[in-house]
Amino acid sequence: MNSRESSDPYYDLFGDWDLIISSFLSQYGLRIRTKEFESVSWDEFKSLLAGLAPETALGRMVAIRSETDKDVIKHFTREQKRIYDDWRNRAAERTRQEPYIYEQQMDYLESMMAAMCGGG
Repeated sequence: MNSRESSDPYYDLFGDWDLIISSFLSQYGLRIRTKEFESVSWDEFKSLLAGLAPETALGRMVAIRSETDKDVIKHFTREQKRIYDDWRNRAAERTRQEPYIYEQQMDYLESMMAAMCGGG
């Protein structure tokens, strides 16, 4: 998981930012892009985000992406199916890349340790 992703596997903090903005406004009446919102702590923001209802823009997107009932998926509209498939393909791509990213990080760590110990 990279730093752009949330701990929730069904939304991306940056990729879904417009949905988050819309959801905060519709549910809480809060405008994120205001001076007043700058005083909201990260912990409070995460709590508000976690509390978003299924009726919000982000909630509807998460519901599609996280659906597991094959009968429900079979009756998705074309747009819902596209959203569902795009998210699954993205997750599969991340899974394929994880071993390579880990190897790169370990190689980098090894070279740093070697340099620190005079071996690099």
